[in-house]
Amino acid sequence: MGEVMSIQWFPGHMAKTRRKIGEDLKLVDVVAEILDARVPKSSANPVLRDLIRSKPRVVLLNKSDMADPWETAKWVDHFKDQGLRAIPIESKTGKGIPAFYSAARQVLSEQIAAWERKGMVGRPIRVMVLGVPNVGKSSFINRIIVKGGAGRAEVRDKPGVTRQNRWFTVGKGFELLDTPGVLWPKFEDPVVGEHLAFTGAVKDEILDIEGLACRLLELLQELYPKNLQERYKLQLDPETPLEGYELLERIGRSRGMLVSGGEINTERAAITLLDEYRGGRLGPMTLEQVSP
Repeated sequence: MGEVMSIQWFPGHMAKTRRKIGEDLKLVDVVAEILDARVPKSSANPVLRDLIRSKPRVVLLNKSDMADPWETAKWVDHFKDQGLRAIPIESKTGKGIPAFYSAARQVLSEQIAAWERKGMVGRPIRVMVLGVPNVGKSSFINRIIVKGGAGRAEVRDKPGVTRQNRWFTVGKGFELLDTPGVLWPKFEDPVVGEHLAFTGAVKDEILDIEGLACRLLELLQELYPKNLQERYKLQLDPETPLEGYELLERIGRSRGMLVSGGEINTERAAITLLDEYRGGRLGPMTLEQVSP
Protein backbone atom coordinates (compact mmCIF):
# COMPACT_ATOMS: atom_id res chain seq x y z
CA MET A 1 0.00 0.00 0.00
CA GLY A 2 1.12 3.56 -0.67
CA GLU A 3 2.33 5.95 1.98
CA VAL A 4 -0.05 8.41 3.61
CA MET A 5 0.10 11.80 1.92
CA SER A 6 1.02 14.91 3.89
CA ILE A 7 -1.65 17.53 3.19
CA GLN A 8 -1.62 21.01 4.72
CA TRP A 9 -3.83 23.99 3.92
CA PHE A 10 -4.48 27.04 6.06
CA PRO A 11 -5.13 30.20 4.00
CA GLY A 12 -4.80 33.50 5.80
CA HIS A 13 -8.52 34.25 5.71
CA MET A 14 -9.14 31.17 7.88
CA ALA A 15 -7.16 32.62 10.79
CA LYS A 16 -9.31 35.76 10.56
CA THR A 17 -12.46 33.63 10.37
CA ARG A 18 -11.48 31.69 13.47
CA ARG A 19 -11.10 34.93 15.45
CA LYS A 20 -14.45 36.22 14.18
CA ILE A 21 -16.22 32.99 15.16
CA GLY A 22 -14.81 33.29 18.67
CA GLU A 23 -16.16 36.84 18.92
CA ASP A 24 -19.60 35.96 17.53
CA LEU A 25 -20.25 32.92 19.72
CA LYS A 26 -21.58 35.24 22.43
CA LEU A 27 -24.35 36.30 20.02
CA VAL A 28 -25.82 32.80 19.58
CA ASP A 29 -27.62 30.29 21.77
CA VAL A 30 -26.64 27.01 20.13
CA VAL A 31 -24.14 25.71 17.59
CA ALA A 32 -25.10 23.47 14.67
CA GLU A 33 -21.89 21.63 13.83
CA ILE A 34 -22.16 20.10 10.37
CA LEU A 35 -19.98 17.05 9.73
CA ASP A 36 -19.55 14.94 6.61
CA ALA A 37 -21.25 11.62 7.38
CA ARG A 38 -18.63 9.83 5.25
CA VAL A 39 -15.79 11.09 7.47
CA PRO A 40 -17.33 12.20 10.79
CA LYS A 41 -14.03 12.12 12.67
CA SER A 42 -11.90 13.95 10.12
CA SER A 43 -14.52 16.62 9.42
CA ALA A 44 -14.77 17.54 13.12
CA ASN A 45 -12.51 20.57 13.46
CA PRO A 46 -10.67 20.46 16.82
CA VAL A 47 -10.10 24.22 16.67
CA LEU A 48 -13.87 24.78 16.51
CA ARG A 49 -14.37 22.43 19.43
CA ASP A 50 -11.99 24.56 21.49
CA LEU A 51 -13.86 27.71 20.46
CA ILE A 52 -17.29 26.26 21.20
CA ARG A 53 -16.35 25.05 24.70
CA SER A 54 -19.56 24.75 26.75
CA LYS A 55 -21.91 26.26 24.15
CA PRO A 56 -24.90 23.91 23.53
CA ARG A 57 -24.36 21.94 20.31
CA VAL A 58 -26.27 19.79 17.81
CA VAL A 59 -24.30 17.60 15.40
CA LEU A 60 -25.63 17.28 11.85
CA LEU A 61 -24.25 14.36 9.82
CA ASN A 62 -24.68 15.81 6.34
CA LYS A 63 -24.43 13.94 3.02
CA SER A 64 -25.84 10.91 4.81
CA ASP A 65 -27.23 9.65 1.49
CA MET A 66 -23.62 9.10 0.36
CA ALA A 67 -22.59 7.37 3.60
CA ASP A 68 -23.06 3.77 4.69
CA PRO A 69 -26.33 3.83 6.71
CA TRP A 70 -25.11 1.11 9.09
CA GLU A 71 -22.01 3.11 9.92
CA THR A 72 -24.02 6.33 10.27
CA ALA A 73 -26.27 4.67 12.85
CA LYS A 74 -23.17 3.70 14.82
CA TRP A 75 -21.92 7.29 14.71
CA VAL A 76 -25.28 8.57 15.98
CA ASP A 77 -24.97 6.20 18.95
CA HIS A 78 -21.36 7.26 19.46
CA PHE A 79 -22.32 10.93 19.76
CA LYS A 80 -25.22 10.01 22.05
CA ASP A 81 -22.74 8.30 24.37
CA GLN A 82 -20.87 11.63 24.45
CA GLY A 83 -24.04 13.46 25.45
CA LEU A 84 -24.59 14.97 22.00
CA ARG A 85 -27.62 14.80 19.74
CA ALA A 86 -26.57 13.77 16.21
CA ILE A 87 -28.95 13.84 13.25
CA PRO A 88 -28.28 12.34 9.80
CA ILE A 89 -29.36 14.86 7.17
CA GLU A 90 -29.15 15.49 3.43
CA SER A 91 -29.11 19.21 2.80
CA LYS A 92 -29.78 19.02 -0.92
CA THR A 93 -33.06 17.12 -0.46
CA GLY A 94 -33.99 18.30 3.02
CA LYS A 95 -34.14 14.78 4.43
CA GLY A 96 -33.68 14.74 8.20
CA ILE A 97 -33.61 18.52 8.57
CA PRO A 98 -36.98 18.87 10.39
CA ALA A 99 -35.47 16.96 13.32
CA PHE A 100 -32.98 19.79 13.75
CA TYR A 101 -35.62 22.16 15.14
CA SER A 102 -36.75 19.84 17.91
CA ALA A 103 -33.16 18.87 18.72
CA ALA A 104 -32.11 22.51 19.10
CA ARG A 105 -35.08 23.20 21.36
CA GLN A 106 -34.29 20.11 23.37
CA VAL A 107 -30.68 21.08 24.11
CA LEU A 108 -31.90 24.60 25.01
CA SER A 109 -34.93 23.51 27.06
CA GLU A 110 -33.65 25.02 30.32
CA GLN A 111 -32.67 28.28 28.62
CA ILE A 112 -36.04 28.54 26.83
CA ALA A 113 -37.85 28.00 30.14
CA ALA A 114 -35.74 30.79 31.68
CA TRP A 115 -36.65 33.14 28.82
CA GLU A 116 -40.33 32.39 29.25
CA ARG A 117 -40.14 33.10 33.00
CA LYS A 118 -38.79 36.52 32.07
CA GLY A 119 -41.67 37.08 29.64
CA MET A 120 -39.55 36.46 26.54
CA VAL A 121 -42.03 34.03 25.00
CA GLY A 122 -41.28 33.27 21.36
CA ARG A 123 -37.77 34.71 21.45
CA PRO A 124 -35.95 33.50 18.30
CA ILE A 125 -33.32 30.85 18.85
CA ARG A 126 -30.03 32.02 17.41
CA VAL A 127 -27.90 29.32 15.81
CA MET A 128 -24.33 29.46 14.55
CA VAL A 129 -23.66 27.01 11.71
CA LEU A 130 -20.11 25.69 11.74
CA GLY A 131 -18.12 23.17 9.75
CA VAL A 132 -15.11 22.56 7.54
CA PRO A 133 -15.18 23.76 3.90
CA ASN A 134 -17.50 22.03 1.45
CA VAL A 135 -19.40 20.16 4.16
CA GLY A 136 -22.78 21.62 3.14
CA LYS A 137 -23.39 24.54 5.51
CA SER A 138 -24.85 26.86 2.89
CA SER A 139 -27.01 24.08 1.41
CA PHE A 140 -28.36 23.39 4.91
CA ILE A 141 -29.26 27.05 5.43
CA ASN A 142 -30.87 27.36 2.00
CA ARG A 143 -33.09 24.39 2.82
CA ILE A 144 -34.63 26.09 5.82
CA ILE A 145 -34.44 29.77 4.92
CA VAL A 146 -37.69 31.74 4.89
CA LYS A 147 -38.80 32.93 1.46
CA GLY A 148 -38.36 36.65 1.15
CA GLY A 149 -35.84 36.67 3.98
CA ALA A 150 -32.32 37.97 3.93
CA GLY A 151 -31.25 36.17 0.80
CA ARG A 152 -29.66 32.82 0.13
CA ALA A 153 -26.27 31.51 1.10
CA GLU A 154 -24.03 31.00 -1.92
CA VAL A 155 -23.69 27.33 -2.84
CA ARG A 156 -21.03 25.96 -5.15
CA ASP A 157 -19.39 22.56 -5.22
CA LYS A 158 -16.00 23.77 -4.07
CA PRO A 159 -14.45 24.68 -0.71
CA GLY A 160 -14.07 28.23 0.52
CA VAL A 161 -17.19 29.85 -1.00
CA THR A 162 -18.63 31.59 2.08
CA ARG A 163 -16.20 34.34 3.05
CA GLN A 164 -18.10 36.32 5.70
CA ASN A 165 -20.54 35.71 8.52
CA ARG A 166 -24.16 36.35 7.54
CA TRP A 167 -27.45 36.17 9.45
CA PHE A 168 -30.54 34.48 8.01
CA THR A 169 -34.08 34.41 9.39
CA VAL A 170 -35.49 30.92 9.06
CA GLY A 171 -38.76 29.21 9.92
CA LYS A 172 -40.11 28.04 13.27
CA GLY A 173 -38.57 30.88 15.28
CA PHE A 174 -34.91 30.47 14.38
CA GLU A 175 -32.17 32.83 13.22
CA LEU A 176 -29.03 31.31 11.68
CA LEU A 177 -25.54 32.72 11.43
CA ASP A 178 -23.60 31.27 8.49
CA THR A 179 -19.82 31.20 8.76
CA PRO A 180 -17.02 30.39 6.31
CA GLY A 181 -15.62 26.88 6.49
CA VAL A 182 -12.57 26.61 8.70
CA LEU A 183 -9.72 24.13 8.59
CA TRP A 184 -6.95 24.11 11.17
CA PRO A 185 -3.24 24.95 10.91
CA LYS A 186 -1.84 21.44 11.06
CA PHE A 187 -3.30 17.98 10.61
CA GLU A 188 -1.64 16.03 13.43
CA ASP A 189 -2.92 12.81 11.88
CA PRO A 190 -2.05 12.72 8.16
CA VAL A 191 -5.01 10.38 7.54
CA VAL A 192 -7.32 13.24 8.53
CA GLY A 193 -5.80 15.43 5.83
CA GLU A 194 -6.25 12.69 3.27
CA HIS A 195 -9.87 12.07 4.18
CA LEU A 196 -10.67 15.77 3.92
CA ALA A 197 -8.98 15.86 0.52
CA PHE A 198 -10.97 12.81 -0.63
CA THR A 199 -14.26 14.56 0.16
CA GLY A 200 -13.29 17.92 -1.35
CA ALA A 201 -12.71 19.97 1.82
CA VAL A 202 -9.20 20.83 0.59
CA LYS A 203 -8.76 22.56 -2.76
CA ASP A 204 -7.62 20.20 -5.50
CA GLU A 205 -5.27 22.85 -6.89
CA ILE A 206 -2.73 22.20 -4.11
CA LEU A 207 -2.95 18.40 -4.25
CA ASP A 208 -1.22 15.58 -6.08
CA ILE A 209 -4.43 14.35 -7.70
CA GLU A 210 -3.03 11.06 -8.95
CA GLY A 211 -1.43 10.26 -5.60
CA LEU A 212 -4.68 11.14 -3.83
CA ALA A 213 -6.71 8.92 -6.16
CA CYS A 214 -4.31 6.02 -5.57
CA ARG A 215 -4.72 6.33 -1.82
CA LEU A 216 -8.51 6.48 -2.14
CA LEU A 217 -8.51 3.40 -4.35
CA GLU A 218 -6.49 1.44 -1.80
CA LEU A 219 -8.90 2.42 0.94
CA LEU A 220 -11.98 1.56 -1.11
CA GLN A 221 -10.44 -1.76 -2.13
CA GLU A 222 -10.19 -2.55 1.58
CA LEU A 223 -13.58 -1.24 2.73
CA TYR A 224 -15.92 -1.47 -0.29
CA PRO A 225 -14.36 -3.73 -2.95
CA LYS A 226 -17.74 -4.71 -4.40
CA ASN A 227 -18.62 -1.07 -5.14
CA LEU A 228 -15.27 -0.59 -6.83
CA GLN A 229 -15.64 -3.71 -8.93
CA GLU A 230 -19.16 -2.89 -10.07
CA ARG A 231 -18.50 0.75 -10.93
CA TYR A 232 -15.31 0.18 -12.92
CA LYS A 233 -15.77 -3.41 -14.11
CA LEU A 234 -12.72 -4.61 -12.18
CA GLN A 235 -11.74 -8.10 -11.09
CA LEU A 236 -10.32 -7.92 -7.56
CA ASP A 237 -8.89 -10.70 -5.44
CA PRO A 238 -9.21 -10.06 -1.68
CA GLU A 239 -6.20 -12.29 -1.07
CA THR A 240 -3.92 -10.19 -3.28
CA PRO A 241 -4.83 -6.49 -3.05
CA LEU A 242 -3.46 -4.27 -5.79
CA GLU A 243 -1.39 -1.13 -5.44
CA GLY A 244 -3.29 2.10 -5.96
CA TYR A 245 -1.53 3.04 -9.18
CA GLU A 246 -2.34 -0.33 -10.76
CA LEU A 247 -5.98 0.15 -9.80
CA LEU A 248 -5.91 3.62 -11.32
CA GLU A 249 -4.46 2.22 -14.56
CA ARG A 250 -7.13 -0.45 -14.71
CA ILE A 251 -9.85 2.17 -14.31
CA GLY A 252 -8.32 4.28 -17.07
CA ARG A 253 -8.13 1.27 -19.34
CA SER A 254 -11.71 0.17 -18.61
CA ARG A 255 -12.95 3.69 -19.41
CA GLY A 256 -10.89 3.95 -22.60
CA MET A 257 -8.79 6.82 -21.26
CA LEU A 258 -5.88 6.34 -23.65
CA VAL A 259 -3.48 8.81 -25.24
CA SER A 260 -1.19 8.48 -28.24
CA GLY A 261 0.88 5.30 -28.13
CA GLY A 262 -1.71 3.49 -26.07
CA GLU A 263 -0.58 5.04 -22.78
CA ILE A 264 -3.22 5.34 -20.09
CA ASN A 265 -4.18 8.89 -19.08
CA THR A 266 -3.96 8.31 -15.31
CA GLU A 267 -4.51 11.99 -14.52
CA ARG A 268 -7.88 11.89 -16.26
CA ALA A 269 -8.68 8.62 -14.50
CA ALA A 270 -7.80 10.19 -11.14
CA ILE A 271 -10.02 13.22 -11.76
CA THR A 272 -12.88 10.94 -12.82
CA LEU A 273 -12.53 8.76 -9.74
CA LEU A 274 -12.54 11.69 -7.32
CA ASP A 275 -15.47 13.36 -9.09
CA GLU A 276 -17.51 10.16 -9.02
CA TYR A 277 -16.66 9.40 -5.41
CA ARG A 278 -17.56 12.92 -4.27
CA GLY A 279 -20.77 12.76 -6.27
CA GLY A 280 -21.84 9.54 -4.59
CA ARG A 281 -21.79 7.57 -7.82
CA LEU A 282 -19.81 4.70 -6.31
CA GLY A 283 -22.58 4.03 -3.82
CA PRO A 284 -22.97 4.85 -0.11
CA MET A 285 -19.61 4.58 1.66
CA THR A 286 -18.21 5.61 5.03
CA LEU A 287 -14.44 5.88 5.25
CA GLU A 288 -14.27 6.13 9.05
CA GLN A 289 -15.70 3.66 11.52
CA VAL A 290 -16.47 4.29 15.18
CA SER A 291 -13.50 3.17 17.23
CA PRO A 292 -14.27 0.03 19.28
